[in-house]
Parts: sequence; structure tokens; C-alpha cells
Amino acid sequence: MPEAYSAVIAKYWCQRYILFTRFDDGVKMDEEGWFSVTPEVIAHYQASRCAGGTVIDCFTGVGGNAIQFAQRCRNVIAIDIDPLKIDYARHNASIYRVDDQIDFIMGDFFLLAPKLKADTVFLSPPWGGPDYAKVLTYDMKTMLRPRDGYTLFNAAKEIASRVVMFLPKNVDFNQLAELSLSARPPWSLEVEKVYLNGKLKAVTAYFCRTPVGGC
Repeated sequence: MPEAYSAVIAKYWCQRYILFTRFDDGVKMDEEGWFSVTPEVIAHYQASRCAGGTVIDCFTGVGGNAIQFAQRCRNVIAIDIDPLKIDYARHNASIYRVDDQIDFIMGDFFLLAPKLKADTVFLSPPWGGPDYAKVLTYDMKTMLRPRDGYTLFNAAKEIASRVVMFLPKNVDFNQLAELSLSARPPWSLEVEKVYLNGKLKAVTAYFCRTPVGGC
């Protein structure tokens, strides 16, 4: 592991080919990216669920999800407030030869949201670092960053008829149900437990404005 990384990154370094199968081709990561990027096989599956149309990846980070969306969706918009992450995401997309299929935007999602329209909004916001796993139940009202889960959902549902949220494995399912019921009329909700190598990794919640045909 390069000396530039802290000891905290050691366990993630061992998983680098799970995060990006083409890691050795020059993938770039900042420290936060190591514990926040979606493992490639999970991102691949999530992209297959959102195939077609326009997808907005609102907290793209180093680009793990955006790269997979670009291989299955007509248009992909990747947003991050951190210019370094946008640079890394664009670079990593070029390794997978999809950088020309993604519109990268450096900016605050919440400021951009009123001007955005898409078929799907994908939300994988910062979970607050690895410490999220130390609590019994993850509270979306107090632990999600940069805003709470309710603010995130309300912004996203004005943009698209489908909202996908990638969340910690210990997220409160009752709060997910509250989100779907808070819409008028209520949105349909499908919650998927995501396993990797036999271990529960995270939860993906699929919200749809129209339940016909499923999410």
C-alpha cells in the first residue's frame, strides 16, 4: 500500500480489485473514496436496475457508480461538490472508456436540483465515515451528510419519477417507509439487502412515483 495512505485505509487496500477491477490500470482515489465508493459488482447491478434513460449520480465521488451507469444508460450526469473527486471520477471513467458518455458537474447538488430533470436520481451520500457500523440503527435524520435523508428525498423526487438510495446496512427501515409515505400520493418502495461475499454490505432502496411495472 502506498505510504501516502493512512493506516485506516489498509483493509480497503486489500479490497481494491473489488472496488475497481481495473484498479491496476491507474485508478485514482482520495482517502474518503476508499470507504465510500460502491464495489464494482454492486454498482454494476444497480446500473442494470436503472438501465435506459437519464440518470443523475448526485454524489459521484470517484465515479464508481457513474462508470457503470454510463455502460447501461442513455445519459449520465455525475455531480460532486469536491473538484478533486470530479477530476478523479473523470480520470477513472477514462480507464473504463466511458468518460465521453458522462457529463461531470462540479457543484452543490442542492443548488443544482431545481434545474435538473431525469428518469432516475441515484443518491449515495456520505454516510459519515466507517463509524456508521458502530451504531445499532443508522438514523437518516441525524447521521447522513450533507443533509438528512428526508431533505435528500424531497429534493430528488422533484427531479425524477424514480429515486434510488444506497444506504448503510443498519439503516432504519421504518424511516424508509416514512419517506415513501411522505409523498402525495405515496410512492412505491422496494428495499434490497445487498450482500458481498456472503456478508450484508448495504441496503438499496428503490422509490417509484408510479408502481405500475415496478421500480
